[in-house]
Amino acid sequence: MGDTDLEYSILLPVPGLSGSQWDQQREPVVILLGWAGCKEQHLAKYSSFYHKQGCIVISHTAAWRTIFFAESFGLGYLREEARKVLNLLFDYEIEVNTVFFHVFSNGGFMLYRYMAELLHSEPQMRKLHVVGTTFDSGPGNRNVYGSVQALNTILRPSTGWPLRFLLLGAFAILVFTLRIVLYPMTRFFHENHYDAMKRDPSLWPQLYLYSRADRIIAYKDVEAMVSARRQRHLPTQSLDFDKSEHVSHYRRYPEKYSSACIVFLRDCVNRAANSMSHHPSF
Repeated sequence: MGDTDLEYSILLPVPGLSGSQWDQQREPVVILLGWAGCKEQHLAKYSSFYHKQGCIVISHTAAWRTIFFAESFGLGYLREEARKVLNLLFDYEIEVNTVFFHVFSNGGFMLYRYMAELLHSEPQMRKLHVVGTTFDSGPGNRNVYGSVQALNTILRPSTGWPLRFLLLGAFAILVFTLRIVLYPMTRFFHENHYDAMKRDPSLWPQLYLYSRADRIIAYKDVEAMVSARRQRHLPTQSLDFDKSEHVSHYRRYPEKYSSACIVFLRDCVNRAANSMSHHPSF
């Protein structure tokens, strides 16, 4: 079942557990969107603590080549990929459940940008009931150094230094040219994800988990996004882990991280349930 061209995993709740966990509500569907280059085993620990809460968990990571190269040229492959992930909710007949996103780094953020657009623009997608989003280590804004660092991390295990040096140099030139030099002219055709999401019309709560020690995503970019949402009076929370590296907050602070995520998820679900009870026509 589901799209055969899409690599993903799904965890279903243990029978009999979800009702007690969620007070007879339908269990939330948590969608994990991985960072560029991450493997399913990297997302497994995040899937686990949501699954233990009685959630349905869907995990997907876009190919790093698509994130770093296709998106730089504005080819739009990720938009169709975003549609396929959302369509899984209809394939598994769980589209009536509440939906919650957990998004990692810029790789997940790029995919989420297209999902947010689809959720507000397409009639079928607008039926989905999203209650909140957590962002881990993102988003970043046109950070050439951080982008090159991220690509180097992906290439290092399997690519010799001469080829890696060549690819990194070509990528740095590409990013600098398209995202910095030509961006004032090209933004009307392919606006970068950070700028687009500063105007995201989504009203559901968002939580930003980040660190000042992150060398790939500048903490000031995350804080600027938080500030932009708060200026629009949108429910926005943030948590600075201070010393943990990029997408390593859970590894360094497992209890603090998982607790923050679970409390936020439950707050979002309860907030949505209360809203529905006061506005039954929604």
